Amino acid sequence: MPSVFSHIKRYTRWYVLSVLIFISITLWVVVLSYGKDNTLTFATLNIGQGDALFIESPTGIQVVIDGGPNRAIMKELSAVMPWYDRHIDMLVVTNPDRDHFEGFIPLLDKYKVDVVLVSGTEKESEVYKVFENKLKEKKIPEKVARRGQVVDLGGGSFLQILFPDRDTSKLSPNDGSIVMKLVYGKTSVMLQGDSTSKIEEYLVTLDKGELKSDILKTGHHGSRTSTSQVYVEAVEPGWAIISAGEDNSYGHPHQEVVDNLNKHKVKIIGTYDIGRIVFESDGENFVQK
Repeated sequence: MPSVFSHIKRYTRWYVLSVLIFISITLWVVVLSYGKDNTLTFATLNIGQGDALFIESPTGIQVVIDGGPNRAIMKELSAVMPWYDRHIDMLVVTNPDRDHFEGFIPLLDKYKVDVVLVSGTEKESEVYKVFENKLKEKKIPEKVARRGQVVDLGGGSFLQILFPDRDTSKLSPNDGSIVMKLVYGKTSVMLQGDSTSKIEEYLVTLDKGELKSDILKTGHHGSRTSTSQVYVEAVEPGWAIISAGEDNSYGHPHQEVVDNLNKHKVKIIGTYDIGRIVFESDGENFVQK
């Protein structure tokens, strides 16, 4: 016949176990809800000479725009995403140059991705074939970006596609780059991959008013082939972000771009100078973190 003490011991074990389960569930609820406080995060990742941008909407939807060269993006994502999160809603490849997509190859083995948005430009590249084969292996659909498309990110935030507005298969990767605007409330960011001055000036003629933004993520890593004067005047940014490697062999950012931005009193922030760049918006203002 069981003693009173055995009953007490058994009851104590179940009580302790129940408390531990309750604490674990509570902690997971807190962790999973962490950061979803009507704040939009926009980060330019420190991946060297290339582009890689991270967006998390107020509702937790995550988009990575360009993957940079090599595997540098893997370490950077671990700094802006929770350790337990292995899902990305959308990847964007603004153009098929290696410094815009190569990092996505190892990423696809670690993260579940719902869809990939591409520009439609073509480039013969063995590395790009590896990337495309990886998409097929993972059964991840590709969508071609076109002007007029709007990607709803939730919570009142969205990506507005401004270019391409045509078949880009015969354009150069740079001319055919995806240009889009990230909008949340009264705040916005112009994003353009390696888009050139020719395309910038074309967009100004289409609708100068729709380009105005708080932040300009400058084209082509601060190359003189982008960030034209008429374009900067149309965007009227408070900040210009340049993604380029420290002491890179291309001389990015070029002095002409720096001079043009300074002329318009735009604050320049470069990954080559401070590394990862993170902004947060409450829908009213951007704050650099």
